[in-house]
Amino acid sequence: MHRHRPGSLHQSNKPFKSRHASKGALKEVSKGKVNRASVKQGGLKTLSKTDRRHAAKILQQKKREEITRTSRIFEGRQGAPKIVPVLPLCPDSEVDSAISALYRSLGQEVPKNALEEPTVLHVERFKQKIQLVPLKRNFLDILDAFKVADFGILLMSSDVEVDKFGINCLLGILNQGLVNVVPVVQNIERVPQKLRNSTKKSLTAFVQQFFPEEEHLFTLDNDTDALNTLRFITSQRPKPMSWRDHHPYMLAEEVAYDPLTPERGILKVTGYARGNPFNANRLVHLQNFGDFQIQQITSSPLGGSYQGDMEVDAELLDTPKPDEQDDLIAENEPDFMDNEQTWPTEEEMAEADERVRRMRGMDTDESLKRVPKGTSSYQAAWIVDEDDQNYSEDEFEDEDNDEIMMEEVDDEEDIVQPASFPVDDDEYEEIEMDGKKQDEDEFDAEEEARQYEEYLKQRQNEYQLHNDFPDEIDTPMHVPARERFARYRGLQSFRTSPWDPFENLPVDYARIFRFENYNRTKSRVLNQAIVGNVKPGQRITIWISNVPVQAFQAYDRTRPYVVFGLLQYEHKMSLLNIQLQRDNAYEEPVKSKDPMVMHMGFRRYNVKPVYSQNTNKGSNNVHKFERFIQLGRSYVATVYGPIAFGKTPVTFYKETENPNGK
Repeated sequence: MHRHRPGSLHQSNKPFKSRHASKGALKEVSKGKVNRASVKQGGLKTLSKTDRRHAAKILQQKKREEITRTSRIFEGRQGAPKIVPVLPLCPDSEVDSAISALYRSLGQEVPKNALEEPTVLHVERFKQKIQLVPLKRNFLDILDAFKVADFGILLMSSDVEVDKFGINCLLGILNQGLVNVVPVVQNIERVPQKLRNSTKKSLTAFVQQFFPEEEHLFTLDNDTDALNTLRFITSQRPKPMSWRDHHPYMLAEEVAYDPLTPERGILKVTGYARGNPFNANRLVHLQNFGDFQIQQITSSPLGGSYQGDMEVDAELLDTPKPDEQDDLIAENEPDFMDNEQTWPTEEEMAEADERVRRMRGMDTDESLKRVPKGTSSYQAAWIVDEDDQNYSEDEFEDEDNDEIMMEEVDDEEDIVQPASFPVDDDEYEEIEMDGKKQDEDEFDAEEEARQYEEYLKQRQNEYQLHNDFPDEIDTPMHVPARERFARYRGLQSFRTSPWDPFENLPVDYARIFRFENYNRTKSRVLNQAIVGNVKPGQRITIWISNVPVQAFQAYDRTRPYVVFGLLQYEHKMSLLNIQLQRDNAYEEPVKSKDPMVMHMGFRRYNVKPVYSQNTNKGSNNVHKFERFIQLGRSYVATVYGPIAFGKTPVTFYKETENPNGK
């Protein structure tokens, strides 16, 4: 019988000689510890085949109801027409011939005003109406028209390429919201037969750069092609645009004005209601003129045949309730007595403004200056007044932009004033100074052009220096560093160091409105906006109160005149944080606090945004200020502006002398 015998390399473990742990020993080890309650997750409930089928049926039913609701407003004799702007992308695009081809395909005569102003084309064959909006090569008119458009006809030439203006229009349309587009090529018959297919492929590839889903190119050279274009427009449903569909809006067909005073009166705007229902308790926005209250909303239906529509008697649809109507207060009225700081009086503010104007040479009227006797006005321009500062703040303008603060404080406390000595009044006299005339004499057009070129070069150098050394700043040689950076705050950790968000706030922060719970307010406001007495698709007249006469004078039938209804609180001013990215086609430096024209949804106004890094939120909610924005990075622009609910497209434009130029 064989038995294994361990050798010299056999492992022998030590026996366990300790006793078992008692209850007291276990309590001593676990003294003070609290067991964390386990998170109990509900088990996944497996749905049966019948339940899954029922859930899919309910989802399908909801989608069908949504399609029916959006399509119902275009059906019938009293239905709303589909808004279709006709955009010429090329310099030789012919809007007149395109509209005429659509009318001729239905055997209808072209109205005299159809080539200049919006007209309604009745497509009896497809039981719908189309409102054609002829556009000229005006950038702002194109953006305003596509804000309310259901479809857009893009006219391209078979001979001339789309120029820079046409590309800018396409980018602007994409940035403010995608709509259904109908790419149309004109004069394709002029192209030789061998080159037609390659021309169409080239134009289709160009369109797909902006609208990848568009695979078909339309033509209007004959009645059959034009009828196919109309069939495509009438058979398709408009794409939803969330920021627009949350608001009521209207493209004006008629505008009337009842003056109450020489400057203000009641503006009556007639058109088809679109989007959410109009509410007389809410405000309406007129482009370039602001927000106004509604006096009443009346119906304005059309009766008679398609060839000669006539208005019938109006019906009162909605009137505002005094206790529910939104007011026109946009800013808070701060009570400066509640603050701990001592605020300057009006006299001190006026004196400071006067001193700033003198420093910047903005005086236009003749002013008196106290100088030694015998001094000419030319020599007096070089004499510093006693109450002037000994240096100009413009020297530090670029350096002060590095701060993450927007508050301007009085710098006079940090300036050491020279001692004043008694002066004999007989040795001085007062002479008249005309600062504006002196500037006109000293600087001519060539000098201004030279200084402007130097300014552009300086901005380019600053931008390049910022790109090379983004985290560095030069210390000025003529000012001590402790004075130059006195308003800066040191942080041990940029992400975790505490920062009081209510400390040293700018004065303008007291004028804005703040939400206790933004998401809850947004949900309530959007739910309330769905309910209203004015149903979408109706032809109505909005009576707008207290409108300046300039708003009526600005109405031009050849240009789109748009009215948007506001949601509750959207007239109030607040602080807006906007995520943005620089366009690759723009090559000039973009500096913080540069004046910009901001297109935010249906609004358009001038701002001076402050840029910061779009970083993850730390425990202290602090983000780094950026002097310049670079390509390929995401930033956050901070501006004062009206409140907006939901995601809204925002585009910043640099104002130029000719926005329609190439």
